[in-house]
Amino acid sequence: MSLTVLITGATAGFGEAIARRFVHDGHRVIATGRRAERLEALQQELGSALLPFPLDVTDATAAAALPGSLPEGWREIDVLVNNAGLALGTSPAYQANVAEWDTMVATNVSGLIRLTHAILPGMVERDRGHIVNLSSSAATYPYPGGNVYGATKAFVSQFSLNLKADLLGTGVRVTDLEPGLVGGSEFSKVRFSGNADKAAAVYAGTTPLSPQDIAEAVAWVVSLPPHVNINRMEIMPTCQAPGPLAIKRRG
Repeated sequence: MSLTVLITGATAGFGEAIARRFVHDGHRVIATGRRAERLEALQQELGSALLPFPLDVTDATAAAALPGSLPEGWREIDVLVNNAGLALGTSPAYQANVAEWDTMVATNVSGLIRLTHAILPGMVERDRGHIVNLSSSAATYPYPGGNVYGATKAFVSQFSLNLKADLLGTGVRVTDLEPGLVGGSEFSKVRFSGNADKAAAVYAGTTPLSPQDIAEAVAWVVSLPPHVNINRMEIMPTCQAPGPLAIKRRG
């Protein structure tokens, strides 16, 4: 069955890879993001199965109006992939830029919940649908400099579980994906304010996950029979593992 899939942050990285995967699998994709020219280029490549729809998820008015703003024939969304998100900075909390904290909360938390709130009633009314939220292993495993980024992703993970509790008895599914180290996207470059050398150093000597790996995971959880719900999936490359608790020794 062909699905209509709305993906946020589809201009690069995970979102672009997920859009490509769903179109390849025969579905229709509403690709959203702030960079309209990238969305248009993606449509030119993938064809009419992809609808470019410029959207800034931090714009509360635009998010609330989204279902009614879509063209006729595209308004019944079967799958919402809340992918838009970012990390900014790696400074310890006492040296962090609070404006960067605000941006992460506005995008990773407020943007995600507003779009979910806009799309979810239609899914419940139709008694079918799937919300896939992109969290992070940072939601579970803290690290120096992760402060607000990790906290926003912990919100996403807990919000996903609470959504599932609210949706008990409906046909609407919710999945929380928590990737670890992933290369091949703009994530680290954005985090380091465009410093390509610092971004590359994050992946030096590793074989990280790729955006295509994350797209594979999203495609799999969505393809399962309607009665099967994957609540939470943590994904790491083999070069990564949770570490021991940190101990500072004074000698």
